[in-house]
Amino acid sequence: MGEQGNGSRGKPLIWKLFGLQQKALRNLRGMTQEQLATATARKYSLSTVQKVEAGSIRPQPDYVTDVDHVLRAEGVLIALLEELAQPGYPGFFEEYVETEGTVTRLYKYDAVSISGLLQTEAHAREVLSSFIPLMEDDDIEANVRGRIGRQKLLTRKPSPILCFVIEEHVLRRPIGGRAAHQEQLEHIASCARMRNVSIHVMPISVTRHVGLDGSMTLLDTADGQSLAYVEYQGPVGGSTFYSLPKEVSALEQRYAMIRSDALPTKESLMLIEELAGAL
Repeated sequence: MGEQGNGSRGKPLIWKLFGLQQKALRNLRGMTQEQLATATARKYSLSTVQKVEAGSIRPQPDYVTDVDHVLRAEGVLIALLEELAQPGYPGFFEEYVETEGTVTRLYKYDAVSISGLLQTEAHAREVLSSFIPLMEDDDIEANVRGRIGRQKLLTRKPSPILCFVIEEHVLRRPIGGRAAHQEQLEHIASCARMRNVSIHVMPISVTRHVGLDGSMTLLDTADGQSLAYVEYQGPVGGSTFYSLPKEVSALEQRYAMIRSDALPTKESLMLIEELAGAL
């Protein structure tokens, strides 16, 4: 059977690197993908070997150990286990996560979902479990860890200035059921009380505003660069960074208008607490 693969777009880079390393070692040993699959102690399927080499699935610890032994890699593949266990992010999101960790200021407008910086574990797990194509359980958990890990930004020192504008209908959607939804709202309220965090709710009563094109994020980095970031849907998702002053300025003006139409922070907190208390 000929060698095949599955696209790795949108997958963590470490998956692709492991796949390339495995392929190089396999070719060095003069083995086909099918021969490697058959030779493993747990008799992995040919499809699994193909997908690992394509970087489209996460190699599991048992798989890594087996393949390292079969290919006589002397621990070269096993040495990657720690990196493979790190929180996962879609490939297109890795640059954003790296940039987000350096910000001095971050302004977000969330039109369809709660920002990952404000999500609880239960909420994040429910959202990630709904992704299509479906994610494996361990990949869901890796992504949950990734989202929760990013939240250290809220308490990082020196403190960045963080501002969120969230559509009211997003806060009303009971993702995960009553208990999970209540926990999520209470968590957002808790974040809103932090000195470096401001949260504004865009009320449903505002029937038209300049953010109807979708969500956006504005970032100022420690090196003084101002950026804008937007995501879009697709087979595996995608995103765009804007760095030209003219582009960033246009989105900054749009964000300022969005925030001016939203409720002030005190009224927003009261609404969030009211929604949580009604559950």
